[in-house]
Formats: sequence, structure tokens, C-alpha cells
Amino acid sequence: MPECLEHMDDGIARVGERLPDFPVQEVVLMRLLLLVGGTLLGELERNLKPYGLNDSDFRTLMMIYSSPSGSANPSELCEYAQQGATNMTRIANVLVKAGLVTRASSAEDRRRVVLTITAAGKRLVRKILPPLFPQVLSAFASLSASDKRTLDRLLRQVAVNIDSLTHPDPRP
Repeated sequence: MPECLEHMDDGIARVGERLPDFPVQEVVLMRLLLLVGGTLLGELERNLKPYGLNDSDFRTLMMIYSSPSGSANPSELCEYAQQGATNMTRIANVLVKAGLVTRASSAEDRRRVVLTITAAGKRLVRKILPPLFPQVLSAFASLSASDKRTLDRLLRQVAVNIDSLTHPDPRP
């Protein structure tokens, strides 16, 4: 990857020379985030493939697993998983068919669907996650605890900035 980073830096620098006001540093940071995110996503997908899951399926399963009640409704999941309703239906169908979650009507509102993690879903999460720990730890091994806190704070700031661009405040 270091060669890839050098190539990226050289290309962005050339564009910066050709276009006045090109935000070189911000573009470098954006490309680094995309590169790191893409690499991490590829590794996660590779680890999930033997279980017949992809990132969206697993993220949704994890949101249900981590909820206080072990359940959630699809509209909540759409918002938090950044998925559309059609794709969330596909994800729910995959998870139900695999026996990882159940689908039922809400006791409070029969029109509302609730997805609940099953014992098999909990077992699968406990099977998938521990082998991923060494990869996660090694990705951040060269960072100190302070570096990690700083990176967390900065990435959260960027996430808020990006969210404000895609979801502007409707108030004047």
C-alpha cells in the first residue's frame, strides 16, 4: 500500500498544480478515508462470505444484536444502516431465511414489523467476531491510546460535517 499512497499523493499534487483553489490537503484526507474504508470493507466481506453474509447483512444483524431488546423495526434499521427500504427488505429476508432473526408484527401496532435476533443469530455473532479482533487490533497497532482518542474525535467531526451536507437543518 505505501506505493499506492505515493502514487495517490503525486496525482493529487499534479491536479493541485493544474487547478487553482484545489483543496489538496482535504482531497488527500478524503482519498485516505476512502482507501482505508475500502480496504477494511473488502477484508470484512472476505471474512463474512463463508457465512453467506455481506457487510449490510452483518451490520444489520449487529444492530439488532446490540439493541437493548435484541430487536428493531426495519425503519429504524434503514436509518442507522444507511439503507433504503427496498434493500432493508432484502436484508431482512436474508437474515430470516438464514434463521438469524425472526420477523413478527409489533404487539403495540400490528402494522409495524419487528425483527428479533434468534439464538442462532447470537451464536453466529459470537462465532464471527472474535477471529476479527486481531485484524482490528493490528490496523491500529502503531497508534497510541491518545492517537486513537484523537482519531475518534476527528472522524466524528468529519462525520457530523458530512451529515450536515447530506441532511441540512430545515430550520431557517
